[in-house]
Amino acid sequence: MKTRSLTFGFSLLFSLFLLSWDLPAQSEYKATHEGWLTNIDEAYALSQKTGKPILANFTGSDWCGWCKRLSAAVFLTEDFKKWAAKKVVLLELDFPRRKTLPEKIRNQNYSLQQAFQVTGYPTVWVFDLEQEKATKKYNIKALGKTGYMASAKDFIAGVDQMIAKRT
Repeated sequence: MKTRSLTFGFSLLFSLFLLSWDLPAQSEYKATHEGWLTNIDEAYALSQKTGKPILANFTGSDWCGWCKRLSAAVFLTEDFKKWAAKKVVLLELDFPRRKTLPEKIRNQNYSLQQAFQVTGYPTVWVFDLEQEKATKKYNIKALGKTGYMASAKDFIAGVDQMIAKRT
């Protein structure tokens, strides 16, 4: 029951945002790490094609100390990269202070931050998206969230538990 109300709240906010923005192609803006997407539409398309959930990292890549630690301890490890290639679609939602994002990416990231009620960094959400064909609105089905973990092994185990909840 809790998932249903969470999904509805995310769906409403996120759907309103997506109706108003035409996001740039992935090639226009690159994520901090190789293999991560920055465009929700591309993440959705890949998720639909592969059947994998989306793992979204809300980060302050150039200023957040815990984000940098999570990156070094987890995202840059070979164990995580191998696991992620098999299990999830990676989406980076960055909130930098010293570099400027394209306006459409910045607006996308802030809308997703509001939809997921992210108040601190790093925050990592795992979710599925469904798109209504007639309106092209996204509905979010949240699987779980996490934050900083000191090891790739612990991070992967936690996300695997979230993914196991998929129906």
